[in-house]
Amino acid sequence: MRPHAFSLGQTRRHFLRRSGVGIGTLALAELCQREAARAGNTPKQATHFPAKARSVIHVFLNGGMSQVDTFDPKPELTKRHGQRLPFDNLQTERRTGFALASPFEFQRHGESGIPVSDLFPHLSKCVDRMAVIRSMHAELPSHELSLMLMNSGDQRQVRPSMGSWLNWGMGSENDNLPGFIVLCPAGMPVGGAKNWRSAFLPGAYQGTRIDSSKSDPKQLIDHIQNPNLSAVDQKKQFDLLQRLNARHLAERPNEAALEARIASFELSYRMQQEATEAFDVSREPKHIIDMYGEGEQNRQLLMARR
Repeated sequence: MRPHAFSLGQTRRHFLRRSGVGIGTLALAELCQREAARAGNTPKQATHFPAKARSVIHVFLNGGMSQVDTFDPKPELTKRHGQRLPFDNLQTERRTGFALASPFEFQRHGESGIPVSDLFPHLSKCVDRMAVIRSMHAELPSHELSLMLMNSGDQRQVRPSMGSWLNWGMGSENDNLPGFIVLCPAGMPVGGAKNWRSAFLPGAYQGTRIDSSKSDPKQLIDHIQNPNLSAVDQKKQFDLLQRLNARHLAERPNEAALEARIASFELSYRMQQEATEAFDVSREPKHIIDMYGEGEQNRQLLMARR
């Protein structure tokens, strides 16, 4: 019998190096599993509830209307309209003197009987398909901390944003576009990029900001196109960059930030072809464009739909 190829005199370093050759099969298995999932050939895992969500769109109305004017009527506030509030130390961002009732009328709609103000005559018709949460509250009234609380669940600690959690948990079917997109017009919200941070999750799950105030899809992402280099020359540059990055990473293993930076370079290169097409709302049928209407916010929703 031929003796086993593994020699007792082999060092641990040689053994690990030879064993590491099989790591590539793990990557191949992951790719095959992903392709099979897209084709619907993977066995379904048992879950508490059937999974129906294919994507998540979070409409965050920075500076939008109050909940007391939309879906959360306050009868006591209406009762005390014009009266001084019976609180000695009311925690508000600015000094508050008298109660002010909502100027809008509320009516209950649908079988659920959810109250909706007359701000939403059309939305009230489909209120049974909505879930209105009234149990959430903030301990501090300042805008910056409230935005942190709204987007990451904590107003002080460094936590991943909701989009990062969803991106990490659901993944993305498109390898050439980020799984978490932030359609943010010119100017940043209070707190800036912290509102879509990935915190202790890998940096690849952080939100990618798109300046949706620009109508030209080629200008939505800064430096996505290089007008001075051809596609062939860019590919040569990218290949060289990847070799240098791989050499740099090999000397610094387990550096999550560095791995995320390299992954972002790879994604940016692949985005050159698909990003402009994905955000080009002119490709939508005319009746869809007419349905959404004109305006910056309307274009944002249409981009999210695409």
